[in-house]
Amino acid sequence: MSDEAQRGLAAALAQVGDRSRTGVQGGWSRVRQGFFLAVQAGVAAGLAWYLAHDVIGRTNPFFAPIAAVITLASSVGQRVRRTAELVVGVAIGIGVGDAIILLIGTGPWQIGLVVTLAIVVATAVGGGPPLVVQSASSAVLVATLTSTTGVPWTRFVDALVGGAVGLAVMTVLLPLNPLTIVRHAAEPALRSLGDGLRTVAQGLAERDEDRILAVLDELRAAETTFADYAAAAKAARENVAFAPARWRVRGALALYVDGADQVTYALRNVRVLIRRVLTALDDDEPVPAVLPASIELLAQAVELLQQDWAKGEEPVAARERALRAAAESGRAYGEEVGFSGGVIVAQIRTTVTDLLRATGVEYGEAPRLVRRAAGWHGRSRGGRGKGRRRAS
Repeated sequence: MSDEAQRGLAAALAQVGDRSRTGVQGGWSRVRQGFFLAVQAGVAAGLAWYLAHDVIGRTNPFFAPIAAVITLASSVGQRVRRTAELVVGVAIGIGVGDAIILLIGTGPWQIGLVVTLAIVVATAVGGGPPLVVQSASSAVLVATLTSTTGVPWTRFVDALVGGAVGLAVMTVLLPLNPLTIVRHAAEPALRSLGDGLRTVAQGLAERDEDRILAVLDELRAAETTFADYAAAAKAARENVAFAPARWRVRGALALYVDGADQVTYALRNVRVLIRRVLTALDDDEPVPAVLPASIELLAQAVELLQQDWAKGEEPVAARERALRAAAESGRAYGEEVGFSGGVIVAQIRTTVTDLLRATGVEYGEAPRLVRRAAGWHGRSRGGRGKGRRRAS
């Protein structure tokens, strides 16, 4: 084998090895993330079967462990609601199924009719997808297993036992740490926002439109990450409310939960800012050095916010850095700046307001602090007198 072929083979083997290690690491990471939920589900399923079978005396309480697992696997932040929908869905499915089977018997077309009517009834009472699906599946079970499962109402008891066990496991016996969950969801969102702002600042200073456009695409794609953060915050609020064992983390958790919406608003305002930056560069407008400097300060504010939240501390440093960004941007009006440059300043101020709100500043106080930092405090709406100008 030639030297060139040997080098090619070695490179290919190295690449395969790297991919294997990456795949194993990724798999192990996913296992660690889902392991506790798996333990919860296993404990809940076994406990639900034990209570329904050994304590209550049900011969074959198959629906009890199913209901327990469904409760734990429900969308994060809506487990209580989903459990209620599960039980109601079972009731509707069993009721419709029993009524139809008693009247017309069993068979293929009867099963189809049972499912159709169960979905219609569930939809009519305002049920969401979980209730509708549960109604249909319960109706199918009734239509196909009536002769072997005994008294129909016992399936409703199974669902009630399983749902109660699932809630007990997740809130009392093995509650997840909501702070860990929300922190893991918030960190990639904040990281993408901070990194994006820093890259935009560098791209604006170098007038690199392609680099800035790439950031815009990345932040559009990051909407899913921010949605995950918002969902985790909602779940954390629910988890703490129902899990006394986790009440001790309420202070640190409140930082993430209360700031979730404001951080999402900041993301959207930053995307507007980026589009205006691209317009300014397309129009060949002058770019005062204070504009990229202000955007860099915004990036630092986001990074400090992430660090302060991770420590469970009030984000005073992030607040100060955000106000510096507002002050720096206000200097642009004293230099040569075009129309788009003025819009960029306004968007910087709006993003600073969002970040201040994320740090815990009150709704009315945040824009006042921004105006004061930018040198606009005390101006009228029209720019004259001692009135106050509305924050952008």
